[in-house]
Amino acid sequence: MAQRKTALDHLNSGREPHIVHMIPPGAPGFREAQGGAMVISSPQEVDAFVRQVAPGEVTTLDELRAAIARRHQVAVACPVSTAIFLNMCARAAEERRDMGVPGAELTPWWRVLKKGGFLNPKYPGGVERQAELLAADGVRAAPLRKQLAVFDYAARLPAHWRQASEETPRV
Repeated sequence: MAQRKTALDHLNSGREPHIVHMIPPGAPGFREAQGGAMVISSPQEVDAFVRQVAPGEVTTLDELRAAIARRHQVAVACPVSTAIFLNMCARAAEERRDMGVPGAELTPWWRVLKKGGFLNPKYPGGVERQAELLAADGVRAAPLRKQLAVFDYAARLPAHWRQASEETPRV
């Protein structure tokens, strides 16, 4: 019986980003792209973008997708694959942590929030673990409508992403 792939195996799969020029109606990203093209990123590319988020900064999955789309000069990054690849990055980072890799060398997956600044229960360890790691970065999460959220997440967006989103119109 074949051995099950680890998150690190998935992260290092060699998959390359590619552009979808004709998004089928009803497919994820169709309405958002408004007739434009969509990039299907890769686990390694998502990992590289998340590594750019410094301690004390946070971003959202939507901002991450916008940054990837700008890089590829397309209207949108696929919402489904980007979320899946982000989860792969988180699980791979935790596998590395279990192998004894220092925290400073890990991909800081906990710095990527859901829309509205909410913590993500699908991450390893759930929202409790994400809140703990954010607190170690000096970022406070508090309850909002029965869910944990970072209230000042918009002010904590990485400066180079914020500047790019304000200056660069979406194609």
